[in-house]
Amino acid sequence: MTKLTELTIAQAREALKKKEFSAVELTKAYIDEMDDKRKYNAYVLETPDVALAQAQKSDEKYANGTDGALEGIPLGIKDLYCTKDIRTTACSHILDGFEPQYESTVTAKLLNAGASFLGKLNMDEFAMGGSNETSYYGPVVNPWSKDVPLVAGGSSGGSAAAVAANMCAAATGTDTGGSIRQPSAFCGITGIKPTYGRCSRYGIIAFASSLDQAGPMCKDVRDCAIMLNVMSGYDAKDSTSAKVEVPNFEAFLNQDIKDLKIGIPAEYRPEGLNAEISALWDKGIEMLKARGAEIVNISLPHTKYALPTYYIIAPAEASSNLARYDGLRYGLRVNGEHLDNMYINSRTEGFGKEVKRRIMIGTYVLSAGYYDAYYLKAQKVRRLIRQDFLNAFEKCDIILTPTSPVTAFPIGDKSMQENPINMWLNDVFTVSVNLAGLPAMSLPIGLSHDGLPMGLQLIGKAFDEGTIFKTASALEQDAAFRKGMK
Repeated sequence: MTKLTELTIAQAREALKKKEFSAVELTKAYIDEMDDKRKYNAYVLETPDVALAQAQKSDEKYANGTDGALEGIPLGIKDLYCTKDIRTTACSHILDGFEPQYESTVTAKLLNAGASFLGKLNMDEFAMGGSNETSYYGPVVNPWSKDVPLVAGGSSGGSAAAVAANMCAAATGTDTGGSIRQPSAFCGITGIKPTYGRCSRYGIIAFASSLDQAGPMCKDVRDCAIMLNVMSGYDAKDSTSAKVEVPNFEAFLNQDIKDLKIGIPAEYRPEGLNAEISALWDKGIEMLKARGAEIVNISLPHTKYALPTYYIIAPAEASSNLARYDGLRYGLRVNGEHLDNMYINSRTEGFGKEVKRRIMIGTYVLSAGYYDAYYLKAQKVRRLIRQDFLNAFEKCDIILTPTSPVTAFPIGDKSMQENPINMWLNDVFTVSVNLAGLPAMSLPIGLSHDGLPMGLQLIGKAFDEGTIFKTASALEQDAAFRKGMK
């Protein structure tokens, strides 16, 4: 018999409507899972009382026939989203004890749709990291770990682990350079980074404002469609929010993909690419071809510049965004003899190594004498990367690539810890999408020889998430990914 916590949102929603169980019973089942699986360190704050009170209201709505799109569905919220009167720290020491007095637009939409919040999920500090090891609260452990604890990916590692381990029905994530897609691939779940501007950034603690985008992380493609429909929409509070109609993403599922043109970029198969990742990609290509899709070879020639471009622009924006954390108004304050000492002491103790590293890089590339040489040049290359995609989409409807060049690696891996650039290189297949502002989804396709999940990425045209859902639905059915784990 399927456990309540193993149900997808779609299945749970249907059962709640039929009154097979109550929202309170469903929420209690998830709370029990959270109690049993604290070893994964997925949550940094649990709010069971809040969730149960919200579930009680959902049961009343079901009784009255006034239920919302996510009525009674228990969610986990990445600690980057401001939640009113609930501690929000971006998993940084510098925001110790901060309780926002307002709700982010995305979480407000989820609450209005009837969802309940089980707690705040672990993440890399200020979303800076690819393994969830930079969190002030310690690393998240991948639920697929066996003998050795593995990373869950980052920065949305807590979200990915919680969904994979059935500690929430779904979770919110954010994606600046792959932070939804890479942990989704590592943990064997499905996650979509929508088009930049599709979801409001209001109330989401900023890392790099021109790259950050909210998105859902779920058990399957349909759940991503359900969540994204609720999360999307124009918001006057966000100057980068797009006034674009939000289609019914569920309507794209199970559609015929015959004659769809699938682009395969040559640059995403570099010499030395992991043989299993390469074989998985070939498997995905064959599955789509078997459904009548046309495979088209394309080129994204500026791909080789994506990582250096990203690691100039993102730190530059981070250094500006994080200048507000000074110990004066909220969060951690470490006093000193003078005001300047207090600033220095608070930021020195409050920020972790990776955040300090990116602030220093960002401040350097924005400084007088270097702005033109680095930041301005990076913005020009960014435009070329975007143009590559526009040119490619003249030949194809959607692009298929691997999500990550590696599977989940051990926590504390020396090659990653001693040389941070090795960690950054794991973003090679994801950062271009953020630089171009495009939508992309990662979904699990198979397992490596040592039983770890591997994902493929679908990249779509701007505001064409529908084609991603249509293609992902076909891939998901044919891959029949085994979700069980030890």
